[in-house]
Amino acid sequence: MRKLHHLHIALLSVVAAVVLTAAMGCSTQKNTAKTRWWHSFNARYNTYYNGTLAYIDGSLEKENGNKDNFTELIPLYTVSNKGTRETGKANFDRAIEKCQKAIKLHSIKRRPEWTKKRKKTERDLEWLQRKEYNPFLWKAWMLMGRSQFHKGAFDEAASTFSYMSRLYHTQPAIYGRARAWLAKCYIEEGWLYDAEDVIRNMKRDSIHWRAQKEWDYTYADYYIHTADYAKAIPYLRRVIKHEMRRKQKAREWYLLGQLEAALGNKQNASKAFKHVIRLSPPYEVEFNARIALTEVLSTGGQAKKMVSRLKRMAASDKNKEYLDQVYYAIGNIYLAQRDTAKAIDAYEKGNSKATRAGIEKGVLLLKLGDIYWAKEKYSDAQRCYGEAIGLLDKERPDYEQLSQRSKVLDELVPYTDAVHLQDSLQWLAKADEKTRNEAIDRVIEALKKKEKEEQRKQAEKNAEETIAQNGGTGNNNAHRKNNTQQNNASQQGKGLWYFYNQMTVNQGKQDFQKRWGKRENVDNWQRINKTVVASSPDTQPQLTEQQADSIARAEALADSLEQVKDSAQNDPHKREYYLAQIPFTEEQIEASNQTIMDGLFNAGVIFKDKLDNLPLSEKALRRLETQYPDYNNMADAFYHLFLLYSRKGDTATAQQYVNLLKDKYPDNEWTTLVTDPFFKENAALGVHLEDSLYATTYDAFKAAKYDVVSTNAKMSAQRFPLGANRDKFMFIGALTKLNEGRADSCVADLKKMLEKYPQSGLAEMAGMIVRGVGEGRQLHGGQFDIGNVWERRTMTLNDNDTTATRQLSAERNTNFVFMIAFQPDSLDANRLLFEMARYNFTSYLVRNFDISTEGDGALQRMTVSGFRNYDEALQYARNLYAQKAVMQQARKGRCIIVSEENLPLLGRQFSFDDYDRFYDKHFAPLKTAATPLFEDVEILNPDDVPSKSPSNDEEQPIDNNGSTII
Repeated sequence: MRKLHHLHIALLSVVAAVVLTAAMGCSTQKNTAKTRWWHSFNARYNTYYNGTLAYIDGSLEKENGNKDNFTELIPLYTVSNKGTRETGKANFDRAIEKCQKAIKLHSIKRRPEWTKKRKKTERDLEWLQRKEYNPFLWKAWMLMGRSQFHKGAFDEAASTFSYMSRLYHTQPAIYGRARAWLAKCYIEEGWLYDAEDVIRNMKRDSIHWRAQKEWDYTYADYYIHTADYAKAIPYLRRVIKHEMRRKQKAREWYLLGQLEAALGNKQNASKAFKHVIRLSPPYEVEFNARIALTEVLSTGGQAKKMVSRLKRMAASDKNKEYLDQVYYAIGNIYLAQRDTAKAIDAYEKGNSKATRAGIEKGVLLLKLGDIYWAKEKYSDAQRCYGEAIGLLDKERPDYEQLSQRSKVLDELVPYTDAVHLQDSLQWLAKADEKTRNEAIDRVIEALKKKEKEEQRKQAEKNAEETIAQNGGTGNNNAHRKNNTQQNNASQQGKGLWYFYNQMTVNQGKQDFQKRWGKRENVDNWQRINKTVVASSPDTQPQLTEQQADSIARAEALADSLEQVKDSAQNDPHKREYYLAQIPFTEEQIEASNQTIMDGLFNAGVIFKDKLDNLPLSEKALRRLETQYPDYNNMADAFYHLFLLYSRKGDTATAQQYVNLLKDKYPDNEWTTLVTDPFFKENAALGVHLEDSLYATTYDAFKAAKYDVVSTNAKMSAQRFPLGANRDKFMFIGALTKLNEGRADSCVADLKKMLEKYPQSGLAEMAGMIVRGVGEGRQLHGGQFDIGNVWERRTMTLNDNDTTATRQLSAERNTNFVFMIAFQPDSLDANRLLFEMARYNFTSYLVRNFDISTEGDGALQRMTVSGFRNYDEALQYARNLYAQKAVMQQARKGRCIIVSEENLPLLGRQFSFDDYDRFYDKHFAPLKTAATPLFEDVEILNPDDVPSKSPSNDEEQPIDNNGSTII
């Protein structure tokens, strides 16, 4: 046994020696036939093989998870669909990792030894000029680039193929494939100019026949992206011949049909869509091919036949999920026949019967909204646009127009609907009782019918969900719908964050509006100035909490009693509910007329200024003038009528409204404006003139030339009473009066500014001054730069405050903080907070430094506290400055070391610039300890720490004033 044991050891030693010798003999530092074969064999059947399996898995996952938008031109490569771009990413990453490993372990760069006796041929010269001698490794490079491409990392793939084309420039077949894929990367990235450059350079050289397949794909993709469909079609037909995957071939036939239809080749398009159906692709692709086929064939006398076919598709239970697309196709056929009424009816059916809230329904609503917009049915257009904007991708070329129209209609429609409603109610008030009751009954009947339909839909939905939860085998469509919803949820779950997905955000807005209605997007309740103005002496005193609760309880009790008393008036299923809204009394008619007047005026202005629809604007404003001459803002209506007829070129009618303003409203600001001899000049150059005047006035204010400021402020009030800089003129004019000793006039002007311009950027500062005066503080003069937040002091002239008598302390042995002050939106505060927290956590293992963020509307402060003295805070700042990740985020802020005693004074009694001067005088000259004060400090990224202080040539973080922040 002992001899046998020794024999086994000897055999193992021999085998190990042989393997070790072979490995040493096959090093990548040697280039022989043996080493090339060995590394080629190992690369193929080890790392590359595993990478290929991962690539295949990723490709299948992407193929099965792909979601095309068939309402638009589908892309040649599924990776172009951004919603499913991340599908298969993990497998592609694994393939990339394996390829990188194969290249690292088996790349042979060393040139082979050459026998000088042998004469070199052209083939030998090409062989010696190569940069890579492993004959198999180009496939690893190609697989890595393709994995990066299908992962969606086009820039990484472009780098790979660019390097590959340089590495294999002497081998035409490999070089041609690499250049083809490089052009594809540029195309998918949107860099068409770079792609064209690659294509143009390749045309000068002959494309190797082994690379021709890849170039067919490249040319097809390029011409599709450049919308040159006539040139794309021949290459796309070649691509279809090359394609081996049935699902992908069906997509390519569908794309070919779309291109032929776009060029008007109906017969070729129909053949292409029939090819799609014959391939038996996934049902969604087949369904859309059938829909597209009906639209292509609906020319001439076949339109009626195609509509009938589509209606049969709508009646099929398996198409229940796709009813929006079916009726969209029917509407398109009617629209092509110029039957707008039937087209609208089909689109409305598609909207009401749609079971999905996806892109398809969004496209239908967009088309329907465009029709209503063209027909000037703005209420219906607003309804369609408002829902479509939450379903469509923000990157659509027509999204900007959709968004703009939706915003304008959201502003217009409440006025036009109010006018229409009040006109209808007043008509009902004048009608006889029978007619009035019949009209009300029709509304009630329609409401009941709508509620019944909604209950039916909800019951069907609940039944489908129950079947799906119980694992039933009933309605296959319910399973398909459930799977679709799960796919959509999974696709949304792959996004980074809710607010980074624009479609999800828009759908959230839509759901919010359904529940709460349309609300103005403002945060006035958070504004400091609102508190300031509310606490001014001229406003009503605020109620205590007990008083507010008592009033709320009393109002709730009164409301409940009123609801019990008038329950019929609160039930929309009864006549009393509608009769209560009809104006019968004089007071009710007067309120109704006021609503009509406001609606006519505002709608007329919007029609003129935002829709450029002068006929509707004229109709609304002229009705206001003739039917409601007692309108409170009739001067405004005359002014807008003057502008309207001036734009129409009717100068005579425009002059009539100038005369009406002179006769009826001689002291109105519009009268002053239109009778100004410089009116035409102001209309053409007023913006530039007012900007120049304000710039001059502002410079004079900073230079203490108060006589110039007063003169220019008066000129602004006379010539530009409605200018964009009017609030600024009023503010610096008020401060000028303060410097002249007229404190009461200053406060009065500031109050007037707050009333007229509550949303001004200077309202906060003006409100603080007014509140300070109301609390008994004394005003005195001074000058400062309004635009420089670093010179501001929010504690304006507060002599009675205890902090007013405090001075900055130069004590160094007290608690200090490190602070980064910055203006809102000048940097990413969340990212800065993350980098600061990560640095503290990874660098100071024992000491815990607290990070807090606070500030007002002008400045935000991020403070790090926990330093026992000035030396510790300074050393922390120096260590932090070496962290590039933090300083990159803080480069637009101002870093400050300040004691906790001095901190409350910053920005109140002393500006930041004041403290800088104090710091330079008392703290900057101090000598500090050279040894580390934080024994527990550990810099985990030593490569990020510079070995020396930055020279003058190196970039340093600077603040907004251009000075170095540390």
